Amino acid sequence: MTNAAHRALSVASARERFFRQGLDPAPGIAEPIARSWQRCRHLPWQHSELAPLTLGELDERREQAMRLLACAQPELDGLAEHATREGCVVILTDASGLILQEVGSADFLPKAEQVALRPGVDWSEDLRGTNAIGTALVEREAIMVLGGEHYLAQNASIGCAAAPILDSRGAVAGVLDISGETVRVNPHALGLVRMAAQQVEHRMLLAGAQGHLLRFHARSGLIGTAREGVLVITDGRIVGANRCALDLFGTVWDGLLDRDVHSLLGRHWGRLEHQRGLLTLPDGRQVASVVERLSAPLSAVSAVSAVRGDRAPTPARPTPATDAVAPLLAQAVRVLDQGVPVLVTGETGSGKDVFARRLHAASRRRDGPCVALDCASLPESLIEAELFGYEEGAFTGARKRGSPGRIREADGGILFLDEIGEMPLGLQSRLLRVLEERVVVPLGGGRPVPVNFDLVCATHQDLPALVQAGRFRADLMYRLAGFTARMPALRERSDRRALIARLFDELGGEQRQLELTGPALERLVAHDWPGNVRELRSTLKSLIALAEPGQEIGPEMLTALRPAPPAEGPAASADTALPVAPRSLREATHQAIEQTLQACGQDIARTAQQLGIHRSTIYRHLARQRRQAASAPKDMAGA
Repeated sequence: MTNAAHRALSVASARERFFRQGLDPAPGIAEPIARSWQRCRHLPWQHSELAPLTLGELDERREQAMRLLACAQPELDGLAEHATREGCVVILTDASGLILQEVGSADFLPKAEQVALRPGVDWSEDLRGTNAIGTALVEREAIMVLGGEHYLAQNASIGCAAAPILDSRGAVAGVLDISGETVRVNPHALGLVRMAAQQVEHRMLLAGAQGHLLRFHARSGLIGTAREGVLVITDGRIVGANRCALDLFGTVWDGLLDRDVHSLLGRHWGRLEHQRGLLTLPDGRQVASVVERLSAPLSAVSAVSAVRGDRAPTPARPTPATDAVAPLLAQAVRVLDQGVPVLVTGETGSGKDVFARRLHAASRRRDGPCVALDCASLPESLIEAELFGYEEGAFTGARKRGSPGRIREADGGILFLDEIGEMPLGLQSRLLRVLEERVVVPLGGGRPVPVNFDLVCATHQDLPALVQAGRFRADLMYRLAGFTARMPALRERSDRRALIARLFDELGGEQRQLELTGPALERLVAHDWPGNVRELRSTLKSLIALAEPGQEIGPEMLTALRPAPPAEGPAASADTALPVAPRSLREATHQAIEQTLQACGQDIARTAQQLGIHRSTIYRHLARQRRQAASAPKDMAGA
């Protein structure tokens, strides 16, 4: 009898003892599996399928896990090759077990769909029974769950190997998982996800570190790799560590975190700053070490480079002192912390959403959620349900058990309504009532629910003009604009040189060891950037993609990005402005979306995947088309 057949027989016997006879399933299955079965006794053998999150809800969860996603992307890319070859998929979840990303074999994806193994579905133990993702979250260890070891019978056709990702304070940040047909998942897959999770943990620690970074290992050649021990020291206290550090110290998280570093390592540890030397551990062992001072957290890109070994790890660049929006941000924080709504205005692409996220991170609500809703990205018929929530059966297609809605999700945090000028007039009165009464009533006649949140809105439109046109309520405008933070256009920003240099590094320039020459940087600084930061990011991405690793980028590369517009007179010159035609670029974008939509049979998800853009971009495009079509007869009549 093969090992696989023997294991299947043992599992079948354990299921008979546990599910039929109510007996302890051990020793037929591994102890972690047996413990999980005992925890899942409240679940039936068969379990009804749970509906995935809506697109907006999933986007919000991905936004909350932005650092995890950025730091895990290199491992997802690397594991995807193995998974595709083996007919499996690679999955990344957040700390609750919700699937954020899934990549791998196109052959297995339909089978994964059949068991709800797809983005937006919660695979925690409480909802899905024993499974590698949910059980790894509870056990805090890498685990493999094959076939009948799954608690729910409908999952018996798959095998999964998963490893938890822990942050620098020992809390679970997410899970990496490889899933496929049972025969495709083996101890090799478990080893792969365990090593990948260690890489992600190390990268996340570097991405969030502030103060001093103490790197050490018994073998000096391993410093700068994911196998090094790392302590994060702020104001003389140990505020973070990785699992390698725990192993080297022979302790647990509570044995290191929040300790005075002097009591652990003596007063001379700081002498190793920016130079390698020997560090004496409490047990007398000496290990190779180096101390780095960080003036700001490493970007996720810098952390990726440091872990991959693309270049020697270096302290992060300090945040530019000339941050043009810092004074505005400080004012907005003071106002928001007093419960006054903040309205963020500015041209399209000027960074209003980034400002809102920074505002949340600096506010009194920083520990609460930041729940965003783009009022222009959803059809008018769905905005009300998304915002206010609904009861079960409130309308055709409503999810079973209803939905709380974005306002209730923002309780204790911040509600960010982007493109508030696009909110339908009929919903504005409901929103005003919620803001005044702090009570939300879901669609379908549900019970009123008290809510407590701060409000941030954003728009590129002229709200007073919309009020004059009868498209926006004056009383709501005055309620929203307790404080107006106008985001400067990129051409107006005094810090654009530092901003361009920083974005160039973060978008891949640093990782690929690219350098912007002085003339190229000056050319970028001098351009008027009609598309603002969004256009700048797109341009820098193109530059980075076109360059060879290690290349110096001169001004001659800028002219190759897009064809220059026709000259409008003697003053127009290719040497004085970056050759960008914003109107033709916008038209080209709309044309690309239209053509791809037609080729994909109006399938928005496939269109977004083909173009490599977010689905909300397509929703905005379609909404804009509808508005233009609706206003066309009036325009013609006026002509």
